[in-house]
Amino acid sequence: MTTKLDGKAVAARIKQDLKERVDRLKAEGYEPGLGTLLVGSDAGSVKYVAGKHADCAEVGIRSIRHELPADAAFDDIAAVVRDMNADPACTGYIVQLPLPKGVDENAVIDLIDPAKDADGMHPYNLGELVLHVRGEVTTPLPCTPRGVIELLDAYGIDLDGKEVCVLGRGITIGRTIGLMLTRRAVNATVTLCHTGTRDVVDHMRRADVIVAAMGSAGFVKPDMIADGAVLLDVGVSRVYDEQAGRWRVKGDVDQSCRLKASAYSPNPGGVGPMTRAMLLANVVEMAERRAAAQA
Repeated sequence: MTTKLDGKAVAARIKQDLKERVDRLKAEGYEPGLGTLLVGSDAGSVKYVAGKHADCAEVGIRSIRHELPADAAFDDIAAVVRDMNADPACTGYIVQLPLPKGVDENAVIDLIDPAKDADGMHPYNLGELVLHVRGEVTTPLPCTPRGVIELLDAYGIDLDGKEVCVLGRGITIGRTIGLMLTRRAVNATVTLCHTGTRDVVDHMRRADVIVAAMGSAGFVKPDMIADGAVLLDVGVSRVYDEQAGRWRVKGDVDQSCRLKASAYSPNPGGVGPMTRAMLLANVVEMAERRAAAQA
């Protein structure tokens, strides 16, 4: 039997737990707040930010929205970032990427207060993750890699000693998930494959787990994977469905792989909901740390 790793169901359970924790924080006088900065009106970004605020409403986190036009200059964006750094009602926040052409995204990220980095992608927080091979990490964790690990854990899939093949070297997951998977608490062995990798299929066939995060629709085929592999489908492409006459989201893993796998995450409905749940978890944990420090 192949196991479907249902991110929607697991995320719903996580959000219920977070709601209870938010209620306790509010009873103690602390209301967590998530801020977002949206620059421009990219349809995907608008939808994603709206989803984050819907999640906030679901668990009781205050929503703090900032929007700027697509022609906003770096100084305009930096001013909003500094305002959120200083706003005590804003526990954590994200700057929605991509930013308009010509704006230095890394320079904007550098301005974020690491203690309010809800995405867990500030260089300081990534550096802390590099340093802490053992023990608890008390800085915000990257949401998508954390979502993958939480999803596997929810289904009792142990990665200790397993060979994990990561496809794609993007900052959102490809370059960061290895830091989390190779911590002693997880103890996996990770191979990161990219466009310069020789014989990527050979790496895939030897893997117990494949994390596909390339944004190449249907790249992973059944003849590329081992029997019983676990498949995490993270990459997102928009493919035109001729029969339906509309665009659809399609992942990196061809659906025909499911019969050969021991477990798989659907796309959509797998890692995506988990990523959003982890963003909320980071904000709640920030609030809990602040409350503990002030107790």
